[in-house]
Amino acid sequence: MTSRTLILGIGNVLWADEGFGVRCVEALAERWRFDPTVRIMDGGTQGLYLLPFLEEADRLVVFDAVDYGLAPGTLKVVEGDAVPAFMGAKKMSLHQTGFQDVIATAQLMGYCPETLVLIGCQPEELEDYGGGLRAVVAAQIDPALEIALDRLRAWGHEIAPGRAEGAELADRAIRRDAYEEGRPSAEEACRIGDARFLPTRC
Repeated sequence: MTSRTLILGIGNVLWADEGFGVRCVEALAERWRFDPTVRIMDGGTQGLYLLPFLEEADRLVVFDAVDYGLAPGTLKVVEGDAVPAFMGAKKMSLHQTGFQDVIATAQLMGYCPETLVLIGCQPEELEDYGGGLRAVVAAQIDPALEIALDRLRAWGHEIAPGRAEGAELADRAIRRDAYEEGRPSAEEACRIGDARFLPTRC
């Protein structure tokens, strides 16, 4: 029997390159369909709420923006016991510490997936609230997906072009195309606060 694999994208799409992991699972679900033992999920910043999903999985693949201390846009794969330790090596955002806690808790309770794979991309920008992925990071979505697809095939999962059924993703209003196309230009956007409460317009 083929093992159950959970594919998670974690991060916060509101903070520029922090959304890399979420954008990866969106793209994966839009382009490929899988056998029923593969579950695709936007884990966002849910932290410990993800525990029940880990309990059901034998293998876990995580897409995330990770501060490796490398050049922006660099992809790096971390596996096994190194995954939780590496994710907590340098606090980059609140969600990352939370996911480290998820894995640690699952291990303590004895139901952490046996196989862990982290596909991480070095971010370029994290401080742009409301911003989208920078080009150098967005360019790594396809290579990151290929890494994941190679693993899934090696594990015996059935993969075909198409759209994944039952993928648990965010509302379409904040999917990458809608989110980035709807963003105002730098000239139109207010970068110093909420325009409704400022004495003059931005």
